[in-house]
Amino acid sequence: MKTISHVYDTYGQARAAVQSLEASGIASRDISMVANKYVSERYAHLDEVSSTGAGAGVGAVAGGSAGLLAGLGLVAIPGLGPVVAAGWIAATAVGAAAGAVAGATVGGLVGVLQEAGEPEVRAHVYSEAVRRGATLVTAKVADVDAARVRNILEEHEPIDPQRREREFRAEGWQRFDPAAPPYRPSEGEIERIRMKGYL
Repeated sequence: MKTISHVYDTYGQARAAVQSLEASGIASRDISMVANKYVSERYAHLDEVSSTGAGAGVGAVAGGSAGLLAGLGLVAIPGLGPVVAAGWIAATAVGAAAGAVAGATVGGLVGVLQEAGEPEVRAHVYSEAVRRGATLVTAKVADVDAARVRNILEEHEPIDPQRREREFRAEGWQRFDPAAPPYRPSEGEIERIRMKGYL
């Protein structure tokens, strides 16, 4: 099995990527999505979010037969704060953060992405991008399906992690800090993210 992850500047791009994966035959249980709550809440039809999601914890993000998007719920991931999420990666990130020993390992989304095979720097960049308003889509697939799934995800114009890393570092950023206060994009930033497409 391979785990393939991409981050999108808009919730709409990520949503379209998830729908394309499901249409191609990838099971909802093998797909995950983690979106910045504030961006999603403002522009992305959150009537899809389960009414039990806000209080049900990770149990609300398992995904179901109706498709991944129908299983969206609210969970809290350290460093990200409340996120709109569905699928195995959100539940795993919450559990990893709860079990992380201070100073021994990075919990939360960074740790889960690294365990899934992402290089450390990329895991930090992806986590920071989500913190700033982007949306992560991850799929666990058989090796034989990896190239096809990667092509599907790339059709929806994910961020270039190396370019995004350079942009972050130009601002003085070093690495994702799970102890940092959750980041809430300004209305201007949310509008800029929205205008990049799909919403």
